[in-house]
Amino acid sequence: MSDTPETPEGPVAIVGTTAGTVSVEDLTEALMDVVDPELGIDVVNLGLIYGIHIDEDDTATVDMTLTSAACPLTDVIEDQAKSATDGLVKDLRINWVWMPPWGPDKITDDGREQLRALGFNV
Repeated sequence: MSDTPETPEGPVAIVGTTAGTVSVEDLTEALMDVVDPELGIDVVNLGLIYGIHIDEDDTATVDMTLTSAACPLTDVIEDQAKSATDGLVKDLRINWVWMPPWGPDKITDDGREQLRALGFNV
């Protein structure tokens, strides 16, 4: 994905395509169970999901980034994502992307509230 659209509020909007029986919205909701181990907030509200594409055989490809390209937790997050979507899609593939780079501006309003509750100043 070359350009990631922004909503008027600022955070990145998840764009996607659905060809199978599972919707992008259903998969997005399932991915809210995937929590960044360092921040304790789900990857959707952190703005780490840039795109979701579901093909006709319910194989999903998620364009995802991390707060840092040097993050050592890609395996943990990938395992959580596969567990969270098990039974919802036939297979889940994560396409790690680094452009555009993640920044705090991509956090949703809900994510900001959650971070504030944990003591972060965002």
